[in-house]
Amino acid sequence: MTPPSPDRPRVVTYTPPFVSRSLPGRILLVLCALGLTLGIMAQPAGAGTTEEDEAPQSVRGRLQERTEEGNTPVEGAALRVVDEDGNEVGATETDDTGRFEIPLDDPGAYRVELDLDTLPDGVGLTDDATPVEDDVAFLELNVAANQNNVVVFRLGEGTTGGDTLGRKIAQRTVDGIQFGLLIAMGAIGLSLIYGTTGLVNFAHGELVTWGGLVAFWANAYLFGGLHIIPATIVAVMVGGIFGYLIDRGMFRPLRSNGASLVAQLVITIGLSFFLRNFFQYLFGELPRPLSFGSAKNLEFWIIEINPLGVTIIAISVVVLASVGIALQTTRLGKAMRAVADNRDLAESSGIDVQRVISLVWCFGGALAALGGTLVALDERAKFDIGFRLLLLIFAGVTLGGLGTAYGALVGSVIVGIFVNVSTVVIPTNLKNVGALLVLILILMVRPQGIFGRAERIG
Repeated sequence: MTPPSPDRPRVVTYTPPFVSRSLPGRILLVLCALGLTLGIMAQPAGAGTTEEDEAPQSVRGRLQERTEEGNTPVEGAALRVVDEDGNEVGATETDDTGRFEIPLDDPGAYRVELDLDTLPDGVGLTDDATPVEDDVAFLELNVAANQNNVVVFRLGEGTTGGDTLGRKIAQRTVDGIQFGLLIAMGAIGLSLIYGTTGLVNFAHGELVTWGGLVAFWANAYLFGGLHIIPATIVAVMVGGIFGYLIDRGMFRPLRSNGASLVAQLVITIGLSFFLRNFFQYLFGELPRPLSFGSAKNLEFWIIEINPLGVTIIAISVVVLASVGIALQTTRLGKAMRAVADNRDLAESSGIDVQRVISLVWCFGGALAALGGTLVALDERAKFDIGFRLLLLIFAGVTLGGLGTAYGALVGSVIVGIFVNVSTVVIPTNLKNVGALLVLILILMVRPQGIFGRAERIG
């Protein structure tokens, strides 16, 4: 046996006796750990059914006229709900606070109609995206069982022209920045995993979902229900451990056994299906709200943003800036960039590449979990929130440049802004299509992405 060269450090790894060295054994270890964790979580989640979950489905909301002095409740406005056949299933008028609620006997597809003739003089719609027929504004929605749907009609002086268009663009640009930062949380981890391993992880969306579900569980049940801040910390820690276990128990053995990247990619697709259905089985299909304080919306110039949105933007900026500083200044960050730049050269210089890759998975899982928690705060925790964001995460990573953390950040913000601003001229249900169209056009001009490097092929 040739002794190690004195110029090259010897890397010694230790495998505990209780960890199987075989590939099936390691995969079984990961699945058992995941099943045990989720099994413990599922017990209180199933036992936590409240009267609110058993309440009948309904449509509710609040009509307010937006003025320079503030928001004024609109009283006496007539609303009704009709089913797919055009039959009225409920009607009401807003009370003195502008609130309304229409209970529904059955789930299904409905249309909520607002009679504009019943609004006070000078008050009208300020959102051109809301369809109007015969002085009746309407919104269409699908109502699930035991779900209370909130509908929003934006009311004001109903002015048209440059001011209204400018306000829409400004408002949706701010919303797009918030949405883009949420996408970036998952995109940076996905990009780092690709940069260090060359693997396109289609199960990364489930890491985002995992964070939202763990945050809900900790917020609702752990120690009687944690405040949202410690619940978020728990979700980030568990998300990092989950990412580490996936690599250590599944993908490291695959790399050691010489599995191709295509084979590993197919495995990530299967893992995505498995985890998504497993989450659905444990937590159900209904969205799970997180408990946190609420406050009045804040107004800046011509835009309006709620305190939760400000908090999400602030947390995202601080975390992403910290990630950038860590990648540039810390020893681990430099090792990650070295492995992503040239894996063979990094290994020959003494860097433990396998350890760095496992830490990248841990780091990516923690970031994805934080992103999932923030998405769950902005919307609600659900078994498929990560899957619904996965396409936009890939768009942000590809647009910024595969394998670059900064590219993933910039690309995600661009995608988030375009997705929201595009709803000024196109229907909301087509906004993702517009983002992907822009992605295709940009990549036709610069295939490597904004921060990616051109490579010689052949």
